[in-house]
Amino acid sequence: MSNAIQNRYEFVYLFDVENGNPNGDPDAGNMPRIDPETSYGIVTDVCLKRKIRNYVQLVKNDQAPYCTYVKEKAILTNQQRKAYEALKIDDKKRTGDDIEKARLWMCQNFYDVRTFGAVMALKECNCGQVRGAVQMNFARSIDVVCPRELTITRMAVATEKEADSQSGDNRTMGRKNIVPYALYRTEGYISASLAEQTGFTEDDLKLLWDALINMFDHDHSAARGKMCARKLIVFKHDSKLGNAPAHKLFETVKIKSCDGKPPRSFDDYKDSITAPDDGPLAG
Repeated sequence: MSNAIQNRYEFVYLFDVENGNPNGDPDAGNMPRIDPETSYGIVTDVCLKRKIRNYVQLVKNDQAPYCTYVKEKAILTNQQRKAYEALKIDDKKRTGDDIEKARLWMCQNFYDVRTFGAVMALKECNCGQVRGAVQMNFARSIDVVCPRELTITRMAVATEKEADSQSGDNRTMGRKNIVPYALYRTEGYISASLAEQTGFTEDDLKLLWDALINMFDHDHSAARGKMCARKLIVFKHDSKLGNAPAHKLFETVKIKSCDGKPPRSFDDYKDSITAPDDGPLAG
């Protein structure tokens, strides 16, 4: 696609959490995710992509060409049916060419499809499969984390039966899971070759940077505490193929750990970050 980006990119993204749960683990009672062997904190790529999607949906009002394919309570078949209706494809008589046309239509109209990709080979309204131009790793904390499970009290009960059992005292005990503080690092890759296939443009790229910088300001909740974007280091190559291996570029960004001292703010790290002076949050 002619308007697609023409350069390969990699990026390193730092964000932190204070007294919150950045990514609950449903297999562990929604405790903050950790690597059980090392106790380093983990935030999944899916969690971060969700926040990017939410930001794009907020600023673009879920309008084409910035619609969101995977959104809360979405029915994916209905999302794909929009392509079949727009292209006047009979689902019962579809051909391979029809599926390809539907795939391209989804890329053109849904930001997250052309950005992150999607498996849309459903039984109804098959739109094929897309490999997205942007991929991200799991984020990992710079130091080990020690999640806390705090007991909280609600000054109310849900039912009359509960009130009667407490003789009107009406208190409910609950739990809240937090990480006191952690700085997380993730890395991402942007392929110009895949961007050409999906139509990921320079405007889409700018929107991605905006989302990474601003998404936490529109994602506050009692569970997540204070989460902030701290640093975004962007490596832009001179061509589609690139000038250097991604891992070599990532290795130029170094963050010194706190050597056993429990970190409690970004001030514990900010003077120990070595990185190229580049990117919207590089300062």
